[in-house]
Amino acid sequence: MKEIFDQLSADCSRLTTRKYSTSFSLGIRFLGKELRLPVHAIYGFVRLADEIVDSFHHYDKKFLLDKFKHDTFEAIHLGISLNPILNSFQRVINQYQVDHELINCFFKSMEMDLSETKYTPELYNEYILGSAEVVGLMCLKIFTNGISGDYERLKPYAMKLGSAFQKVNFLRDVKADHQALNRNYFPNVNLALFCDRQKREIESEIEQEFAFALRGIKMLPAASKNGVYLSYIYYKKLFAKIKGLSAEKIMTERIRISNTRKVGLMFDSLIRNKLNAI
Repeated sequence: MKEIFDQLSADCSRLTTRKYSTSFSLGIRFLGKELRLPVHAIYGFVRLADEIVDSFHHYDKKFLLDKFKHDTFEAIHLGISLNPILNSFQRVINQYQVDHELINCFFKSMEMDLSETKYTPELYNEYILGSAEVVGLMCLKIFTNGISGDYERLKPYAMKLGSAFQKVNFLRDVKADHQALNRNYFPNVNLALFCDRQKREIESEIEQEFAFALRGIKMLPAASKNGVYLSYIYYKKLFAKIKGLSAEKIMTERIRISNTRKVGLMFDSLIRNKLNAI
């Protein structure tokens, strides 16, 4: 009766997504039904690792992250874990034959968050690769359902979309990262002197990545296109809001879109038939 435990595990991953991210939860609802639980499993896994490095300040983060990494690969090897999130994750990794190197790359970026890293352009790109781009590739494995030609063709677009999302997150969270976590991901930027010129340079990178990624979204299979496009729309709106503020302003408050507005954006996209037009 392992099916009962597997269903419980899937439910835990879905609940984790809903608890931590309204925007991704809404986007996942517009994926094909067969894709929703696997993507919830990826998000639940990523979220637990993020919580270790971002939130568990009164605990031994390195020990917890090392244990989580060990437990992850043990779960994949055994095909089961008593941790429901990892049990859900291992099923997806094994079913879709996700390259384990993507998982290693992800953990390497999480490990970088355990110390005060001074980010060079090379380390910045390495962190984004592991924290965001490989997550996009895990999802792409699901979307292309083992068709290697489609995966390889769409791979660069998925990576750019993940990178754009992450850089928007960096700008959105710059105040908290700098003041609460003492982090600065941007190379050659002193956040104590963060200015509009530097902000515009980062925004220019993001705009180019969004434009490139949209070309890939248009080529996605029908079952995944709508959900990914809705997430793209949400991040574009958030990015537009950030662009409209000064560097000084985003250093004093976290920029967000209300849950009500998120839902409105999603359904507005459908009502206007934007999805069918891409």
